[in-house]
Amino acid sequence: MDNITHSLVGWALAETGLKRRSRKGLAACVLAANMPDIDVFFGWAPWAPLAMHRGFTHGLVGGVLVMPPLLAGLLWVLDRWQVGRGAQFKSGLEMRPVWLLVLCYLGALTHPLLDLQNTYAVQLMSPASERWFHSDGLFIISPWLYAMLGAGLWLSRRRAKRGTGSAIRPAIAALVGVIAFIGVNIAISSLAWQAARAGGYPGLAAGTQAAAATQRPDRVFASPRPLAFWQREVYWRENGVLRYGSFDPLRDASRITLTETPFPDRMDESLVRAAAHATPEVEDFLAWSQLPFARVERGRCEATVKFADARFSGARVISSFQAWAKMPLANPGCPRG
Repeated sequence: MDNITHSLVGWALAETGLKRRSRKGLAACVLAANMPDIDVFFGWAPWAPLAMHRGFTHGLVGGVLVMPPLLAGLLWVLDRWQVGRGAQFKSGLEMRPVWLLVLCYLGALTHPLLDLQNTYAVQLMSPASERWFHSDGLFIISPWLYAMLGAGLWLSRRRAKRGTGSAIRPAIAALVGVIAFIGVNIAISSLAWQAARAGGYPGLAAGTQAAAATQRPDRVFASPRPLAFWQREVYWRENGVLRYGSFDPLRDASRITLTETPFPDRMDESLVRAAAHATPEVEDFLAWSQLPFARVERGRCEATVKFADARFSGARVISSFQAWAKMPLANPGCPRG
């Protein structure tokens, strides 16, 4: 998810009354909710789990267990420094280190749980496992979450300022609404997964339909649309063939309509297999990619093998999600070596 959403969730968590548990409680919730994204500054790191975005810092070990005490310690040191300089705190709250640590843990936990909801996926078990997890419950930037969380925070702040009603109830209601919204969307995505695995896609020729009915996808992703959240863009792979489709449970909860002609991923071709290890950039890309495919542009003595991912292969985003390698060809008259 984007960092605005992470910040709003951390802020809403704080407005449920948790920010009153310790001085710097609001900062702990908001900063911890964003903290795992520090990995974007470590792409150069020699340790692969740290260099991988949504790897170690987003996992249950790094993001949820290890990093919160570090943030709590930094906030405590900052507080001690401010106190030493004679700072006066308008909140009138005491510094409670144990509660500060608890708030950092709660805020940090929201981050992988949110990132788990979109098709980019998360390595929850890093560094023990490189497996990617996803529930496909949210588009990566959800205006519906903005609306729910924004309204809840505005009402909570308004009530607190006016001293009318319970200031924490709107924030609690917003978080409950977010959880319910995600739950509904996960259920819709599970229907799309089942439809992809069931086969029988409108738009396929009869012979191709019969062949598809005997196959089962090894990977399926169902991405919600940003506004029409009940609709899905579905991407899946069956025996090396990639398919794209659309799913709308309001029209048919058991069928996927193909939106593009299926095509082979070509990942088993000898030239492509060699190119997969030709450069560190390609190897890093394929370590992240969940639905990789290759396109080969052949010249007389050299071929360019371009790798992309079916989840992010649209014309507007593919340039940010691809890697390539140039491979020599052993044609007559071409240099060797």
